[in-house]
Amino acid sequence: MKYMTKHLTLAAAITLAMASLGAGLARAEDAPAAKPDNEVSYNVALTTDYRYRGISQTRLKPALQAGADWVNNPTGFYAGTWASSIKWIDDAGGDVNLEWDIYGGKRGDIGGGFSYDVGGLYYFYPSNGLHPSANTFELYGAISYGPATLKYSRSTTNLFGFADSKNSGYFDASVNQEIQDGYILNLHVGRQNVKHNSVSSYTDWKVGVTKDYGVVTVALAAVKASTDVYTSPRNGKDLAKMGAVLTVSKTF
Repeated sequence: MKYMTKHLTLAAAITLAMASLGAGLARAEDAPAAKPDNEVSYNVALTTDYRYRGISQTRLKPALQAGADWVNNPTGFYAGTWASSIKWIDDAGGDVNLEWDIYGGKRGDIGGGFSYDVGGLYYFYPSNGLHPSANTFELYGAISYGPATLKYSRSTTNLFGFADSKNSGYFDASVNQEIQDGYILNLHVGRQNVKHNSVSSYTDWKVGVTKDYGVVTVALAAVKASTDVYTSPRNGKDLAKMGAVLTVSKTF
């Protein structure tokens, strides 16, 4: 503006003013909308095999899953619930085919590009009939930097029906990195230690890719656990064997 002459006409001044106003409006429209204090989302999924920490929960069969999440953006507090069809309780002599998870916690920034996530997760198997009960509660804590996350979970109850297994721990590391055109590379390795039951302890890993197509999100992964003690009594199949898992999901 300092190079503009004093003989600026009224028409030119009006044009300049309108252009400035238009630019301001464009900038306001381009700016991302501020997130509301409270957000609620829902999710549904269909997977060819529900693998949890490398072990099939559905006898290597498909599962239907759904959940809901709430987050308070100013504080980072969150809570949610999620459910899936399962078969392992039935295999273990119980009489329920449902896993219902309830969880809550807090996440936020630490600084320097690091973030944290701490909380608790209750795995509920209604009227499962197992002794000890399959119902399990874990506390967890995670540290993330960019696409990488380190997480530790520790049970405060017996772990999924294992006797005398309180204080079992699961440590895992994961990387979810975009490689090109919205394709996300998913890498994961974890170690499950079952307290007082070293035979049932194992390492699991996953290599996969995820792509959000807008209408649905599609994930394909190779999954494996380093154990041969988890087999189905119904068909004798190895529930930890290497397998390809395809999942189609939608969040709204």
